[in-house]
Amino acid sequence: MDVPFKIVKLTKEVTDSLIIDPKSPHRHDHEELLIITHGKPKHSLDFTNNELQSPVIVYVAQGKVHNFIPDADTSGWVIWYKNELVPQSRFNFYSNFLDQVNYPLSEDYCSTTLNMLCEIMLKECLTIPVNFLGIKHLLSALLSKLETDSKKEYLDNQASNHSQLVTFNNFLKILEYNFIRPEGADFYAEKLNMSSRNLNLISQSVFGKSITEIIETRKLSKRETCCSIQERRFQRSATNWDTTRNPILQGFSIRKPG
Repeated sequence: MDVPFKIVKLTKEVTDSLIIDPKSPHRHDHEELLIITHGKPKHSLDFTNNELQSPVIVYVAQGKVHNFIPDADTSGWVIWYKNELVPQSRFNFYSNFLDQVNYPLSEDYCSTTLNMLCEIMLKECLTIPVNFLGIKHLLSALLSKLETDSKKEYLDNQASNHSQLVTFNNFLKILEYNFIRPEGADFYAEKLNMSSRNLNLISQSVFGKSITEIIETRKLSKRETCCSIQERRFQRSATNWDTTRNPILQGFSIRKPG
């Protein structure tokens, strides 16, 4: 993506074109946020298929292979943005440990605040020159509001298992600095002064995964990010490659296709 931010409204015209000519699974060098207010579109992430129940937010981290196929009733918004625009997003943080990052929304919020913020960002994108600093603040406000209003238990600070949530978030922080090491549940439990059994029970309660599964998911996420970066570097090198500067190829004519 050649700009730090893009936004598209999922109108009937847009969804009809995607239904007629669906995209194949692909990956991005940026973050993507699907805000589905109506319909039951299909979405795949790393080749795991889901039918989305609106209203819902779907976060797709940079480097993830995904595909989005709307149905005739689908409406909402699609937002693409560079990670450096809002680097501290909780969506990005949790995507390191979850297979799918989907958050249900309230219908009241979708019809008021959410649409208003998206309409303002769309208007800013159509203004020349584009005020990306203003868009950054609007996007930060949107993400903060989505995170606050999310019904996911691990994002709800008022949840009844608040103490478990605090412990689990502390585990995630420790994991961020140690996941490349060959350590298992016992290592993290010791850091938190608790048994590995209790840590696993908390993990299952909050995230629905064992500690081992979360560690492996984080390692896989890191590998995918590294592969995505290497792929982009290779593409840039291929684009900038000049055969006239290569002594081995000098004297040969390179025929362009077409």
